Amino acid sequence: MPRSVAGWTIAVFGVMAVFFGVAGLISPETVAAGAGFDTVDGAGRTFATASSMASLNMGVYYLVATATEWRPFFMFTVPFRLLTFTVFTGLVVTEVAPAAFFGVAAWEAVGAVATGLGLWFDARRRSS
Repeated sequence: MPRSVAGWTIAVFGVMAVFFGVAGLISPETVAAGAGFDTVDGAGRTFATASSMASLNMGVYYLVATATEWRPFFMFTVPFRLLTFTVFTGLVVTEVAPAAFFGVAAWEAVGAVATGLGLWFDARRRSS
């Protein structure tokens, strides 16, 4: 079980990433459709499956970080999740990715802010 507020935010993201990774391995079409892609065949199906495997792996990394209360990892995720938000939003704005893909970007931003706030709250709690 997580031992801090920041740990809980990392755990929630980890569980969600594992869930979406497994779902995408079982049905890449479902995950791709949720991100706004119309069809997934050939290389698109391969890419959706590979992305799902990456999601599963990332989820496990996050859960291990939670189990060990690896705070440097928690801190590292905040700016890089904000970077992911920026890149994914840019893909939508430049019409490289469908508008529904902004949901992925928003998920990253919300996760970064939640973890950042959790780290701040934990630091204040420790100092008082």
